[in-house]
Amino acid sequence: MYRYFSSLFLILFFCLSALAQEQTTVNVNDTIRYKDKYGIRVGVDLSKPLRNLIDDKYRGLELVGDYRVYNNFYAAAEIGNEEITFEGDNIQTLTKGSYIKVGGDYNAYENWQDMQNAIFVGVRYGFATFSQTLDQYRVYTSSDYFGPDIREDDSEVSGLTANWAELVVGLKVEVLKNLFLSANVQLKRRIGQNSPSNFDNLVIPGFGRTYDGSEFGAGYGYSISYLLPLYKKDRN
Repeated sequence: MYRYFSSLFLILFFCLSALAQEQTTVNVNDTIRYKDKYGIRVGVDLSKPLRNLIDDKYRGLELVGDYRVYNNFYAAAEIGNEEITFEGDNIQTLTKGSYIKVGGDYNAYENWQDMQNAIFVGVRYGFATFSQTLDQYRVYTSSDYFGPDIREDDSEVSGLTANWAELVVGLKVEVLKNLFLSANVQLKRRIGQNSPSNFDNLVIPGFGRTYDGSEFGAGYGYSISYLLPLYKKDRN
């Protein structure tokens, strides 16, 4: 019996000792302050160069960037240039211009220590300046007996502008130290535009394809970017 109680006492002693050590470790860990990186992240939208390779009617480049302002809030911007040939049933146009989008993102993902991944939602204000060239168009006739009446034009209208609001949803994953891959989708709502006098803007740089009777558009992006850490700050 004595031997039984002695063994039980030893077991309880070791359990209490382990629990006390674990509690001490937890208390010590609780006092550790983890620091997060703050800096500028810059990169390029990979969907543009990829489209350059597979679509001979498109040329474009977009640079992306963000800056961590506070905890999960980031200031963000994109700047780009596009040249797009649009071929419709009755018209062919060439659109050339530049655009900028500015706004912010909120990261809804709770990272572990030393992680910088993001599941984010953001807003942008977009502005584009561009030109439209009417390459050719088809004149409507009531009969095709003599074949379609296609007219070559090659008239350019420059100094056009457009602006829009944009909702962005996406994710960023740190694949190597400070190197990120990102994907996002965009829902856009056109606010205003200037159009040529003889036809509508069928494509707007940065906004994309337009449609009759609708102010809405959509887009997507795949980017690679690098974080330039400037300082570290305690995680709240």
